[in-house]
Amino acid sequence: MILLDENIPESQRLLLLNWRIRARQIGQDFSTKGVLDEQIVPLLHHESRTTFFTRDRGFYDRRLCHARYCLVVLDVGRHDAAVFVRRFLRDGRFKTWAKRSGVVGRVSSAGISLWRLHGREEAFLPWEE
Repeated sequence: MILLDENIPESQRLLLLNWRIRARQIGQDFSTKGVLDEQIVPLLHHESRTTFFTRDRGFYDRRLCHARYCLVVLDVGRHDAAVFVRRFLRDGRFKTWAKRSGVVGRVSSAGISLWRLHGREEAFLPWEE
């Protein structure tokens, strides 16, 4: 499941849908509107194979790595969120669930910074050409 935080504009969810990327959004069709940040991670533990996208930089924390989900912080403008969600999901290094599982990443125009489950060092991957 692709899950968007409520801090991502509805227009970006609709753009993803137009690109045939089905994404659910907190407050729309998943959980309730106004759910607190500290309640999101426990929600992710109850789901399986979820990739959660947010613009909240506080989620970029190696302690949040977990095998049941992938957590991605979009460090881009509000109206660029859909472009970078699609770019991340199409990147060969993250294209499948098996490759994303356990990752906490931060996406920017320069590339992807990330922590992996059981990893000891932060990695930076420039975008593939």
